Amino acid sequence: MRTKTFLELLTLSSNLYVIAKDSNAMEKLHEFAEKGKNQINDFVASKMVNEDGEEMEFVEKMGYKMHQAKEELENKIEEVVASMYEKMNIAHTDQIKNLENKLEALSIELSLAQSRLESLESK
Repeated sequence: MRTKTFLELLTLSSNLYVIAKDSNAMEKLHEFAEKGKNQINDFVASKMVNEDGEEMEFVEKMGYKMHQAKEELENKIEEVVASMYEKMNIAHTDQIKNLENKLEALSIELSLAQSRLESLESK
């Protein structure tokens, strides 16, 4: 048990050392953190008004932004699904019904043509 724990600690410490040594990754993480912090500060500091012209409180602004994000996500999902269906060439129900109607019309025309041929043959 002690050997396993020692090996786990050694592995963990070597991983932490490699991560800490990679300063480029740390700088990127720092940049992302700064960008996120600045965006949050800008959001909190921004003044938004509701339909009545009153300034929104922080919770109202959060709710409004969440609603906007939800709508954007739904629109993006619709676009992705539509493009996926387009790529997969899935026929919609209307297209299938149109094809069925055309097939039925062609069957009727074929039977009429067969009856014309039979009448011509009998003459």
